[in-house]
Amino acid sequence: MIAAKHSDALVIASDTIVVIDNQILGKPVDRSAGFAMLRQLSGRTHDVYTAVTMRQGDKIFHELATAKVIFYELTDQEINRYLDTGDYADKAGAYGIQSLAGTFVQRIDGDYYSIVSFPIGVVQKMLNQFN
Repeated sequence: MIAAKHSDALVIASDTIVVIDNQILGKPVDRSAGFAMLRQLSGRTHDVYTAVTMRQGDKIFHELATAKVIFYELTDQEINRYLDTGDYADKAGAYGIQSLAGTFVQRIDGDYYSIVSFPIGVVQKMLNQFN
C-alpha cells in the first residue's frame, strides 16, 4: 500500500462506477461487452459514482461525487464508431465522456468531473481539510 510506504505523503485515490438498473457496469472485458454496455445505456438515464479517499498519516477522508447522465438513443453505427477508437476499454460503463462519447450525452445532473473520474471540486474541498 502506497500510503503505508510513504506515511508523510498525501495520497489521493479515486475510482468510478456506472450504475443502471441496480447493476454496476465496470470496465468492459472486450469489445462485445463494451457494445452491450453502450446499448444498455442508450436512450436511458444512469448514475455515475466516483469515490475519493485521501490519506496522510493517520488522517483519512472519504467523499463520494455523483452524477445522473442521460444518453441519447444510439445507433449501432455510432456505438461501433466509438468502439473503433479503443477509448472504451479502460472506462467504467465503456465510455469516456471527455472524448467522442461526449456526443452521446443529452444531459447531466450533478458533478461532471465525477464522470471523468476525478471530481476536482470535491478534491479541492478535501485538500482544505489537510491544512
